[in-house]
Amino acid sequence: MTALRDLLELVRAPAALSVPGDVIAGATAGQALNGRTLGLACSSVCLYWAGMAANDWADRRLDEVERPERPIPSGRVSPGAALAVAASLTTAGVAVAGLVGGRRALTVAVPLAAAVWAYDLLAKNTPAGPTAMALCRGLDVLLGAAPSRSMVAALPSALTIAIHTYLLTTLSRAEVSGTDRRLPAATLTGTLALAAATAGPGARRADASARAAHTVLAAWYAAEFGVSQARAFAEPSAGRVRAAVASGIVALPALQGALAARSGATRTGLVLATAVPLARRLIRKLSPT
Repeated sequence: MTALRDLLELVRAPAALSVPGDVIAGATAGQALNGRTLGLACSSVCLYWAGMAANDWADRRLDEVERPERPIPSGRVSPGAALAVAASLTTAGVAVAGLVGGRRALTVAVPLAAAVWAYDLLAKNTPAGPTAMALCRGLDVLLGAAPSRSMVAALPSALTIAIHTYLLTTLSRAEVSGTDRRLPAATLTGTLALAAATAGPGARRADASARAAHTVLAAWYAAEFGVSQARAFAEPSAGRVRAAVASGIVALPALQGALAARSGATRTGLVLATAVPLARRLIRKLSPT
């Protein structure tokens, strides 16, 4: 029987701390933060974990060479079990979205689920890979805004998360082989520009505390992810790149919190950011990459 720890490793459980913030950022932008948001966040986590399991199933042959310690190549989880986990979590994620958010949520959840599987099975190892992953996270933000009258208000937040995801996914392609300095230099430049844009003026309804909070959280995001990329620039080895990718995952709640605060939800943004130190501790026990 497959052990619970092996399943948690298969789905990269700690990385899921970065997922509910997508939905919450979308909900605050669309003025749709309510009881349904929690259910949509659960849907999002299910779809994220499904993508992680499908990723390892699709990469099982490659991982025998590059990452033999992963659950499938190490023999701790069978390929069939991994595929069943991915399919079950996908079904659960879409079903929960429909139950909680109705037809409007399904119009986002179904394309999101399709995009997750398309990335894992088709796009990941192609030049379109980072864009496909960015699309997944952008749709995840829009899922949070689905119950609102219009999702247009959430598009800037969705684009911000998508850009972060694009940079992170591009960097992650070198976490096994290492790279030269140009890659971390480019992603670091993009990260700092994204943080600066996020720290800019927010919604008119945001008060002084919200403006201060979103600026501070944007700076925290830049420092959390930027320092590790700077280290990868100084020494672009596989280990340094992998550490930078992990930091990018850990730093995401700070960016999501900044977006929530920018929309006027100061307390929500600060609560989201508390996931950063928690995620940092959890990745010491289970790898998020």
